[in-house]
Parts: sequence; structure tokens; C-alpha cells
Amino acid sequence: MKHTIPLRAAASALLLTVALGTAHAGVASAVLLPEPAAASSAAVPSASAGMLDAMRRDLGLTASQAEERLSAEKAAAAVEKTARQAAGAAYGGSWYDPSTGRLVVAVTDRAEESEVRALGADTRLVRHSAASLDRAKARLDTLGAPTGVAGWHVDPRTNSVVVTVVRTDREAPAVRAFVDRARAGGPVTVAETAQAPRTYAAGTVGGDPYYTGNVRCSIGFSVHGGFVTAGHCGQAGAAVRGWDGSAMGTFRGSSFPGDDYAYVGIHSGWWTVPVVLGWGTIPDQLVRGSTEAPVGASICRSGSTTHWRCGTVLAKNETVNYSQGAVHQMTKTSVCAEGGDSGGSFLSGDQAQGVTSGGWGNCSSGGQTWFQPINEILGRYGLTLHTA
Repeated sequence: MKHTIPLRAAASALLLTVALGTAHAGVASAVLLPEPAAASSAAVPSASAGMLDAMRRDLGLTASQAEERLSAEKAAAAVEKTARQAAGAAYGGSWYDPSTGRLVVAVTDRAEESEVRALGADTRLVRHSAASLDRAKARLDTLGAPTGVAGWHVDPRTNSVVVTVVRTDREAPAVRAFVDRARAGGPVTVAETAQAPRTYAAGTVGGDPYYTGNVRCSIGFSVHGGFVTAGHCGQAGAAVRGWDGSAMGTFRGSSFPGDDYAYVGIHSGWWTVPVVLGWGTIPDQLVRGSTEAPVGASICRSGSTTHWRCGTVLAKNETVNYSQGAVHQMTKTSVCAEGGDSGGSFLSGDQAQGVTSGGWGNCSSGGQTWFQPINEILGRYGLTLHTA
């Protein structure tokens, strides 16, 4: 009979790899699930005290401000889909504005503003539709980018395609040539970053560590039959060991670069639960769905190295130019991460968002992290998210 394992939370989506000899010291601590009866009978709180504390620490909010923001973001996420449909071809993108607590929808035609506003969103008149910006961004995806280009994404707030370059390489001939080619294909804004993104792999509760070869990564989210994580953590067919070193499962599918996601099927003796580890910072979090949070929303992640961290969604559908190759359709955040956090969970409230892929910086000096959206992974492998 296999050893009964304690439940553990999934790690962030960064490509945060760590060799086994340098694995994080705290990865073996046990966290238990709430009693099933208590989970079913108690009212679901809008946010735990621990989550509010993490948002206060990382976003500079009071507990009441954090709770109000979570409520407003949930409402904005609900409005976003219907607002996109109402705007139709005039839709220019949308984002959450924390200063007003409302969703902002960009439109190219004044005639659509009143219908969108009636749904509870604010509007901004812009020149370019989201569809035209997506086409411009797709053209950039066909170009080979030099290492001094960190990535590119459509930014609804500037109504342009933002090309992010490493500050020290901005004047490099290859970088300037790429930017010139990008501008020839559509409206482009150039932004700078301090460092180039890198992967963060290090080892089925979200945020919990696992091991493959000499690498530690983090579990993203439980799905029926296994869990999802980052593709750079292992290739299809690779064996996976759990937090205790015992045989856990096998990579059934993996894609990197191009994408950065993978599916691990688990063996008998291991089981899946709709939980992301809070690491003692907050109570373990139940996963109740995968509604996508808008740009500007707060977001938190769990990983086996830096545990529970929070920030905001900065951009969606960004192409990230890692040294191993470009990865598409990534979401950019202000959340920090470090080696070993790759594959871990990104959550907005109780909604799964994605698995940590990579980034730059650390949780001492700050940085940025990207994740691969969960709904894309579920659709790719035909998986069902395990929800409470």
C-alpha cells in the first residue's frame, strides 16, 4: 500500500527549475484539508483572513480594501464576456480599473457605448479594434526575435501592441530592427524591462512540489486523473516523483516552447483535490471554477519555493521570448516568483487562472511573472478541472 500523502498546494506558473540538491527546505510540511462536513455546511467567505493579509502585504491594501476589490473584480469578470458581445466588431479590449472598481471597455464606435454602459461597464473610445490589434500581434509571432526583446502583447489601455525590450539592449541593432518591423505591421508602443524573462522550474494539491529527473517544479491544479503544470518541467513519458520521493505519475502530454503546459497522470495511491496550498500564510484555498480575471485584477499564486504571493494582471496574450524559444498566449503579472515555483497555481479569488511559466526578478527585490492560462490547457488535453 502506498504511503498516504498530506495534501499540498500547487506552485506558480513560472519556469522556476531547481536542482534536487538545492530543493527548498520547507517542501515537506503537511497541510490538511478542511473536514468535508465543515466545507459543505459553512457559508463560503468572500476571502480568508490570510488572503486579505497577503493582498495587504503585496498590494498595499487594508483588509477592507482587499475585500472590496475582490468583490468588484468578480463583478467585472462577469460583465466582461457580455460587454464584448455587446460591442461586437467595435470591441477594443477591456481592463479592470482599481481606482473606480469597474471594468473599462474600449470601443471604436460611439454607437456601441450606451449598450456597453448599460451592462455596468465604463467605456473609452479608441481607434483600433481588438481584432485588428490581435492580427498585428499575430504577425509579430511569425518573426524571429533577438534575445534583447523580452516579449510582446496587445495592451487595451494604450490601444497598441506593446513590444518589451531589455533596457540595456534597447539600442542594439537587432532589437531596433525588430521594433522597426513590428511598427510596419501596426500600432506599436515600446516598453522597457530591467531583465529578460527566464524559466523557473525547481519539483496533487496546487503549489505542492514534485520532482522529475534532477528538477523540482510545482503542481498547478488538480484535474480528474492527475494535475496540470508547466511544460518545461518535463517531456511526455517522463516519470514524476511526489513531495515524499515516491512514484507519483507520468507526463502524459507536454509542450514547450511554443506553449508551456503539461498534463501529469497520477498513479493509484495518489488522488486529486480542488485545493491550492496556502503554505500557512493563508488557509488552503478551494478551487471553484476557472472564470478568467480581467487585466488590472488582483491575482495570487502558490509555489513550492516562495509559497503565497500576490500582484495584479498586467497583460494577456503576450508572447514571451525565452532563451529556449518563444511561448505564446501568456498572461503577464506583477507577482514575484523564484526557482522551483514553475508549474504552480495562479488564482483570482477561488477561480483558477493558470500555471506559472517564467519571469524575471525575485521575491526580495521584486519582478514579473507569466502564466499559461488554465482554460487553454484544459481544452488542449480535454481535461476537467477538479472543483469544489
